[in-house]
Amino acid sequence: MTKPQHNDTAGHQIRDGESSLKVVTFWLAFGTFVLGCSEFAAMGLLPYFAEDFNISEKTAGYAISAYALGVVVGAPVITMFFSHLARRTMLIAMMIFYTGGNLLTALAWSEWMMNIARFIAGLPHGAYFGIAMLFAADIAGKNRRARAVSNVILGLTVATIIGVPGISAIGQTLGWRTGFFMIAALSLLTALMVWKKAPYRGPDPNANPRTELSALKNKDVLLVLLMGAIGFGGMFSVYSYFSTTYLQTTSAPEWGIAVVLFIYGIGTTLGNLIAGRIAEGRLLRTALGFQVLLGISAAAYAMSVGNVISMATALFFMGMGGGMVVPLQTRLMDVAGNAQTLAGAMNHAAFNSANALGPWLAGMTLAAGYGYASTGWVGVALAVGGIFIWCLIVMANDKRQLSQAPS
Repeated sequence: MTKPQHNDTAGHQIRDGESSLKVVTFWLAFGTFVLGCSEFAAMGLLPYFAEDFNISEKTAGYAISAYALGVVVGAPVITMFFSHLARRTMLIAMMIFYTGGNLLTALAWSEWMMNIARFIAGLPHGAYFGIAMLFAADIAGKNRRARAVSNVILGLTVATIIGVPGISAIGQTLGWRTGFFMIAALSLLTALMVWKKAPYRGPDPNANPRTELSALKNKDVLLVLLMGAIGFGGMFSVYSYFSTTYLQTTSAPEWGIAVVLFIYGIGTTLGNLIAGRIAEGRLLRTALGFQVLLGISAAAYAMSVGNVISMATALFFMGMGGGMVVPLQTRLMDVAGNAQTLAGAMNHAAFNSANALGPWLAGMTLAAGYGYASTGWVGVALAVGGIFIWCLIVMANDKRQLSQAPS
């Protein structure tokens, strides 16, 4: 009779461990949910703080750019100089810092203060993403890394469906400052729950700025980052100009914009979940599959401009293509060596670079008079660029494996 009791006890321990993992992952994902709400809700609240500061929407848009700049700057700086701390400690500290950045945003009294506040708020964004995914993958184990990464990113995709519309609606009703006060409160809640629920694991004894900097000399790391920065740009070239394209090329009601963006959000969530379940063991093939999907859906969008149903369908599949983040992030864990923290954080900085590159190129084609469909063709070109870089990654990978093979 003792053997079944032993097995039952072991089963309880396994279930308890899985339950604890789910709780920790939930709160790590809640943090990415908060980050997504702050980043994207700022776009929806832009007209309101522009009016409050008596500036044009174009000028107010510098606050969006300031946040993206903060992400790109903060990701390497924070991870390089604080990588000697335990990851749990870093996650808590960054969410407290994020609380301060969003409080400062809510209290901003001028255009310049708003820009400074958004830059400060952006600083911990990329580092939190990278470290949260590494933390989740570490406690999940080798064979479940991709799913753990997917579950953390899920918070961001859910933010596009629920959080951003909710924060925007509250901000529009109670004032834009209220929206940022709420984000600050949710940031503080995240810090508290990570402190209570996440297991403490000591700092990496090998972590130091010099070690982390080695990631920027690693060709395998740089190629993965480059694929994200270029190959993902097509999504943003389309997304950034979708609302304007919709209003200028269709006769559909204005409320349809929110419906189509909701459909896009469903696509991103589904793509992320699929990637988490198929990527492990086939990272490069999965990355290529999602990159091709991004290119095809961008072409479909370009050819369907003016037809609401076709545009919505194309955006749904483009959202699914966003699942490319999962295999690229997991790939970095394999090639970054002892510079895991910086490589993980830089991956999200690379995607923010894509957020700048895609709209910039699409804006150039629009200014040149090529029409709204050109935003989709820019997406195709960037996807082709991503596939080219993928080929370089495969070639470098094959060369490394050949050199490591026994003679």
